[in-house]
Amino acid sequence: MVIKVLLLVVFFAVMIGIGFYCRQHATDVNGFVLGGRSVGPWLSAFAYGTSYFSAVIFVGYAGQFGWKYGIASTWIGIGNCVIGSLLAWAILGRRTRIMTQHIDSATMPDFFGKRFNNNSLRIAASIITFIFMIPYTASLYNGLSRLFGMAFNIDYTICVIAMAVLTGIYVIAGGYMATAINDFIQGIIMLFGIVAVILSVLNSQGGFLAALDGMGRVVDESVSTTPGVFASFFGPDPLNLLGVVILTSLGTWGLPQMVQKFYAIKSEKSIAKGTVVSTFFALIVAGGCYFLGGFGRLFQDQIDVAANGFDSIIPTMLSTLPDILIAVVVILVLSASMSTLSSLVLTSSSTLTIDLIKNCFDKKMGEKKQVLVMRLFIVVFIAISVVIALIQYKSNVTFIAQLMGISWGAMAGAFLAPFLYALYWKKTSAAACWVSFIFSSVFMVYNMIARASLPALLQSPINAGAFCMLLGLVTVPIISLVTPKPDRAMVDDAFSGYDKKVLVRQSEALSDGDDE
Repeated sequence: MVIKVLLLVVFFAVMIGIGFYCRQHATDVNGFVLGGRSVGPWLSAFAYGTSYFSAVIFVGYAGQFGWKYGIASTWIGIGNCVIGSLLAWAILGRRTRIMTQHIDSATMPDFFGKRFNNNSLRIAASIITFIFMIPYTASLYNGLSRLFGMAFNIDYTICVIAMAVLTGIYVIAGGYMATAINDFIQGIIMLFGIVAVILSVLNSQGGFLAALDGMGRVVDESVSTTPGVFASFFGPDPLNLLGVVILTSLGTWGLPQMVQKFYAIKSEKSIAKGTVVSTFFALIVAGGCYFLGGFGRLFQDQIDVAANGFDSIIPTMLSTLPDILIAVVVILVLSASMSTLSSLVLTSSSTLTIDLIKNCFDKKMGEKKQVLVMRLFIVVFIAISVVIALIQYKSNVTFIAQLMGISWGAMAGAFLAPFLYALYWKKTSAAACWVSFIFSSVFMVYNMIARASLPALLQSPINAGAFCMLLGLVTVPIISLVTPKPDRAMVDDAFSGYDKKVLVRQSEALSDGDDE
């Protein structure tokens, strides 16, 4: 217990110390929200990865989908690595950085407002962002509470409030730069922690081959009568597994807190290096989490899923580890949760301040006042998420995965296709954006309140979110072609940033002629 408490005290002290150290970078809007657009590759990559993977992944998703799909759940981690990280950086990174700087956009709603010269789009996007980030934020606390209960026997309320207050302190003090530096430290902890945990859990089952053999012997006739299905390549339910891969991988392309990491990248070299680092991070952390969760059924004699839910699987798997490793796991999940929470509250507060308050009510709001209002909104947003998390926990409304599925599905479904096409295609129309915004938001709310009336495949919030994203990729170009074209001068101006000529070293690009 002394070791656990000591590690926590050191961890919190470092996080808060960095927050106050970075105050000098958080004196204006650009510094507070984007770190002055001067964040290097390692900080950017780790900020992206730690915002991506939280207690929702480690406790909620890894446990639930590992139980449902067995070893095949590792495909989710691979999808997160290839689609959610590698392709996201390659396809969105450079163009996002160029266009958002050219049109002077600091948030995703601000991007829609300026890219389409449409203030209503900006307001709608900011409202969607604020509303649907709340259930995602609430879900962060729940996964953490189970591990703290296992390791310290601490009341859930105390655990939630402590995490929220400490995260709020360093975000309010240091803004994006404090978040990015803390994300880097938290990311290092996550990398080493997940490797240590996997090795320990497998060792407790006799090693990898013995654990894999054990999974091959697991039989659950309520799921499948096929022998060895939980140790098979695609598991017992490939179609629903694909839905999870799409939501958790492609979804990052449309999440404001993820895309905003590209706004702050320092240079071209930072993008190239950040792509590699981010992909490696996702492979280890996401791949490791789902790989670990895939062995959950080896502990089924200790787990009562019907009584305690899927969120109890991972904590049960870890409960027999040595005290020092349990302390590492607690710090690991705390790191994952605090990094994601800091990203969410910073994104929400900046969106409300810049896109709603300043845009609609106080157009002459100065830089210092905007930063002050953002800090106040961080407090408000954290307070709301804590209250919802406590209510949800005590009423036992739903599992972590459903909360995150609703949030991701609504935001990614609404924003992914309009944002992607707006970066690459001049004919993308505001009407197409409106259809994507409205349909995804309404559909995910409908899924939450009237799930039983939907087709069986779409009753899952995971599949519903994936459906919204894929549908948007089809409908946005079609609607853009049949609705009024955007103003040509406005579009040409937005895209002119791509045409700006820059000089590079010959080691990066060969000249066309010998005399050049």
